[in-house]
Order: sequence, then C-alpha cells, then structure tokens
Amino acid sequence: MNTVKVKDKIFKIFIPESEILNRIDAVAQRINHDMEGKNPLLLAVLNGSFIFAADLMRRLTIPCEISFVKLASYQGTTTTGKVKEIIGINEVLEDRTVIIVEDIVETGHTVRRMMESLGTRKPASVHVCSLLVKPDCLKEDVKIDYPVIEIPDDFVVGYGLDYDQQGRNLRNLYNIVK
Repeated sequence: MNTVKVKDKIFKIFIPESEILNRIDAVAQRINHDMEGKNPLLLAVLNGSFIFAADLMRRLTIPCEISFVKLASYQGTTTTGKVKEIIGINEVLEDRTVIIVEDIVETGHTVRRMMESLGTRKPASVHVCSLLVKPDCLKEDVKIDYPVIEIPDDFVVGYGLDYDQQGRNLRNLYNIVK
C-alpha cells in the first residue's frame, strides 16, 4: 500500500515501519546506556505516542515504569498553538528520573508546558524522547534528548499519529499528498 486515503486526504508512504523500528532500537540503546542504574518513569503523551511508547519500552533492558498523560493541541491537520491537559499525572515525581515520550515535537509548546508542569513536582531530571521532530517548526527553545527521526514540515499520519482520529493504526508513516 504505497498510498492510503484517510477521510478526505491522500497520503503516501514516507517512512516504512522497518526503518522506524531500526531508529527506535538505536534510541533505546542510548537510553539503556544513559539510564543504567536508574528506574526512569516514561511519561507517554496520549494519544499519538501509544504505539511508539510500547515499542520503545519493549526495547529497554533497564528497570523502568510507564504512565500516561493526555494533552491536546491539534485540530484537523494544524496545531492550534494552545495546549489543553485532558488527563493529568497521578504519580509522585519527586526525585524521579522522568522521560517524556512524545509522538511528534513541532512547535515545542507541548514540551515546554509539560516541562513547566513537571518542574513543580521536583523530579531528579526530565528528559524528552520524541519519535518525530520538526526542527524547522520549533518556536520554543526545548531540548529533545532522544530524537528518533527529524522530518520536514509535512503533515504525517500512521504509527500512532492521526488525522482527525483516523489513521493511527497504519504501520508505516505517511505524508500528505492532497
């Protein structure tokens, strides 16, 4: 399937699942090395990161835990620039190592907001791991410690990312054709 239709848009294969998984393997090895002797809490941002977070966690060989937070900033194919917290954090983060697991960092607004929120809970450290990063779109000065793939300013769907809640189940990443 080189192209797919999701709702009213056509998408073509951009990054195949095999390449995504190879890149996740490499990032997981870095995390395993960097976090040795720690028990990091992976804080996955729903809904988009759920597939990535699962694949990443299965590749980690260090002790670790996972929890979820749900934030929203998209409407259709564009970001609204406003971040809403829908499901919050219930874990005690004081003196914990936290790794935010994002599907995509575009403007950096969501990451900045999460860093501010987490900072009040006194974690030992906070790191960011993102499946996709759009460096040309960043509006916030945020550090992505573990970027998996840098992409241009294209709208993508699949591997957990959606277009109006559709297309998350696609195994590859697809970018928009029309």
